Amino acid sequence: MTGTMAVPDKDKLDEASLSTWMEENVDGFTGPMDITKFKGGQSNPTYKIETPGTDYVLRKKPFGKLLPSAHAVDREFRVIAGLHPAGFPVAKPYGLCDDDDVIGTMFYIMGMADGRTLWDGTLPGMEPDDRRAIYHEMIDTLALLHSYDPTELGLEKHGKPGNYCERQISRWTQQYKLSELETIPEMDQLIEWLTKTIPEQKSFGIVHGDYRLDNMIFAHDKPKVIAVLDWELSTLGDPIADFAYWLMAYEMEPEGRSGLKGVDLEALGIPSREEAIARYCQKSGIDDLPPMDWYLAYNLFRIAAILQGIQKRVVDGTANSAAAAEMSDRVTPLAQAGWEAAKRAGA
Repeated sequence: MTGTMAVPDKDKLDEASLSTWMEENVDGFTGPMDITKFKGGQSNPTYKIETPGTDYVLRKKPFGKLLPSAHAVDREFRVIAGLHPAGFPVAKPYGLCDDDDVIGTMFYIMGMADGRTLWDGTLPGMEPDDRRAIYHEMIDTLALLHSYDPTELGLEKHGKPGNYCERQISRWTQQYKLSELETIPEMDQLIEWLTKTIPEQKSFGIVHGDYRLDNMIFAHDKPKVIAVLDWELSTLGDPIADFAYWLMAYEMEPEGRSGLKGVDLEALGIPSREEAIARYCQKSGIDDLPPMDWYLAYNLFRIAAILQGIQKRVVDGTANSAAAAEMSDRVTPLAQAGWEAAKRAGA
């Protein structure tokens, strides 16, 4: 899931057309180009473009039939274009192309962030102090994101101002039903319960939507986030729901990913869930967070719906990586875990 590979035939780009577009739209671009494809990522195919002077990253919509509103690379580009001038750690935005005739789909170009991608939430090989610093940096970076006034960054149209969880539940229910391959009773129960029990939204801001360890690039030599990646699901909404998504790491099995369930956090130097919540509240100026089981159930539902879409794309032959089929097998366990969280919250 790390590094690049030769571009598969099904994902090849029209390099001559792309080069012409970049010459006309990307300041300082000079070919020739050497294009490879990043191995990771389930949603939008991502390519590394090496040139004699600068390395770039291209993200595009997948080829083939897509679900409505999915793979919104234009939204990704606009949010990083708003955040970059404010000093938030995102890759440098170079240009967006919404003309499908150039390479066959919409795409955008951003800078290449040279750093570390960390996949395992236990951060093997690090010292306890280094692990703690990495986790503090993740919390602080998310609190910084939530502190921005969208209007001041020109992002007031990046989403609607209220009812975030209600809109998200409606959207992902629709996407789930369009992708449904079999009946999962817990998913149906979860959808019904969440729809009826949405808590009052008390704050508003830019939310990432998929904020987790492996969607960040850290500096090589210090615990510093130099770029937050994968903004496809970002919008304007409830920061508490966004933070609760990151907190799910404490509820997930490690399995080589960012999960921390059952891990000896104290021995590793990783903050406990309670310590993480306290730090986020302190950095965000929040007196206290609401009970989090509802938000946990909501986020488990949301991930299950997203992975159901991936599972449908596996069936349709448009999934973007070899790991997609394995990930899609998690839909039922996630729905079941979501229903258990819902029951803890009173369902």
